[in-house]
Amino acid sequence: MLNAFIDGARRVAAAPTIVIGVYVATLLLSVPLALVVRDAIARDLGDSTAAGRMADGVDADWWQEFMGRTDGLAATFRPAVIGFAAPLDNLDTLLDNRPRALAIAGATAAYLTLWAFLIGGIIDRYARRRATRPEGFFVACGVYFVRFLRLAIVGGLAYYVLFGHVHGWLLDDLYDRLTHDVTVERTGFQIRLALYGLFGLLLGAVNIVIDYAKIRMVVEDRRSAIGAVLAAARFVWRRPRPTLGLYAINGLAFLIVLSLYRLVSPGVTAGGLTAAAVVLLGQVYVVTRLMLRLLFHASQTALFQRELAHAGYTAAPLPTWPESPAAEAIGIGEP
Repeated sequence: MLNAFIDGARRVAAAPTIVIGVYVATLLLSVPLALVVRDAIARDLGDSTAAGRMADGVDADWWQEFMGRTDGLAATFRPAVIGFAAPLDNLDTLLDNRPRALAIAGATAAYLTLWAFLIGGIIDRYARRRATRPEGFFVACGVYFVRFLRLAIVGGLAYYVLFGHVHGWLLDDLYDRLTHDVTVERTGFQIRLALYGLFGLLLGAVNIVIDYAKIRMVVEDRRSAIGAVLAAARFVWRRPRPTLGLYAINGLAFLIVLSLYRLVSPGVTAGGLTAAAVVLLGQVYVVTRLMLRLLFHASQTALFQRELAHAGYTAAPLPTWPESPAAEAIGIGEP
């Protein structure tokens, strides 16, 4: 487990262009949305005195009024988007299964589509443990994109069952039954916390199977989404200790990063930092989160290759010049 985590960290560190590329792609996707919100704020503030107060700090009265009279994407400009409140708001939305605004849902769908395109090339690069050059990387992205879209349908059905049925049964129906005669508020909170934990375990189980399904699709050149999911489930079932242990280590790494972000966030919300510093701090957190997400895939790929395939094995995409073994053999044979 730990060896796979370390190996995954080395693979991420050996391919910094992937981190940079994913960050730039994420930034380019978010810039148009940010410009829409910026224009809405600028129109609302105009030359008012509230504009000066917002430039110097935070005008809570204007902000409250702005949220009340705006809609669409601009309505997402809430205190929850600043500093440590943002990841907490995301977690609360996930656990309570609250719907996002339509504009945010559209942006999320676009981001997931972009990620579905890039992840094939990313896993292929980490599995090969050598540079594949832009041509090889994007060939892998194209080869696996349609396959991952089919996998997304299978995974989407699983997530639909979890959030559309299991979530409501656990946190509404079952919770009401268990707390029907409870008179102590703390007991009710503990029951709800336990149900949150149970739902989190189910969500994690689906997530880990989908992760290894992606890896098996790339490393073994699988075309069937259902076959990859079944093979991934067998892999996790037969190796619960390393797979779940690695997942826990990656989760702990995320909690550590989140805790560090929490330590520096109070100054942001209290106005102790300039606007530029707030933005810079947020971008550092975004880059770190992206690196952790890449580390998830890299370490899981390393574990799969250690457990079921040799460390240098990957079956696809088909090698083409100058990535082919023939090219490397020519290079080895040179004096």
